[in-house]
Amino acid sequence: RLVLEKLAPDFSTIKLNGDTYTIENGCFATVDQADPYKLLPEEQEVIDSLVESFTHSEKLHRHMDFLLDHGSMYLRYNRNLLLHGCVPVDEDGNFIGLTIKGTTYTGRQLFDMLEANLRLAYSQPTENADLATDLMWYLWTGPNSPLFGKHDMTTFERYFISDPKAHVEGRNPYYHLRKDPEFIKKILAEFVLDPEVGHVINGHTPVKKGTDPIMANNKMIVIDGGFSKPYQKTTGIGGYTLLDNSYGMQLVTHQPFTTKADAIANLTDIISTRRVVETEARRRTVAETDIGTELQDEVEVLKRRLGELREED
Repeated sequence: RLVLEKLAPDFSTIKLNGDTYTIENGCFATVDQADPYKLLPEEQEVIDSLVESFTHSEKLHRHMDFLLDHGSMYLRYNRNLLLHGCVPVDEDGNFIGLTIKGTTYTGRQLFDMLEANLRLAYSQPTENADLATDLMWYLWTGPNSPLFGKHDMTTFERYFISDPKAHVEGRNPYYHLRKDPEFIKKILAEFVLDPEVGHVINGHTPVKKGTDPIMANNKMIVIDGGFSKPYQKTTGIGGYTLLDNSYGMQLVTHQPFTTKADAIANLTDIISTRRVVETEARRRTVAETDIGTELQDEVEVLKRRLGELREED
């Protein structure tokens, strides 16, 4: 976000979205108002060093390779849709997205297009002025990015402005519509899943104290619940684990870890609460899972191969 040029000449205030705010704890002594984004030689040296560290880190490359090999923008698994952020929609629940070169991408097509470009950008590390790289940056803070789902990232405002009005980021309507069962069914259908039996399993937004992680008549489950210690003041818990087996689906709530002494004395490290999300009318078999489908496909391949061998004899 380009905001430095909106600072007053004395750096005491800044004008954002038509409102003027007082700057607190400002540190803009090296900012040249004639060219606010030009770095001093010393600053450029720091940036170059950081870029060098990131681009030549063997461990980081290994981790990123793992993410690209095993990760995806969304996952359809055992009749359920797993996604990190949101499916961008307008206030009426209509899918919205991006129009690129005359083609508009919304819903599942938006996810697929963004993932394809993300993978392309990663495969071309020396390219930095192409569409794929631009879209990777857009995924971070773009208003219609499924991984962001907000209108603004107000990091600057939170650092330097005390007025909470400036901190508002404006979440996509998805986040209040996801409490509606019909809206969730619409999303499941968009991702080619059965709306009647499927669930949306959502991450990204920590569940605040007093907020139910199970929504939309049990069809929406939010499992970002505080494994990260800084979030535990907001969530009041130590995270969630979602269990899905032949009997049904359960959400396990974990208590925050405090200290080793407390864990030993009070067994707090093993205190968890299970909540039934859904119970199967009859136990599901392996054949009714994604792994079962893969196994059946392998069986069919083996049968065909066996038939070919018999014909050769």
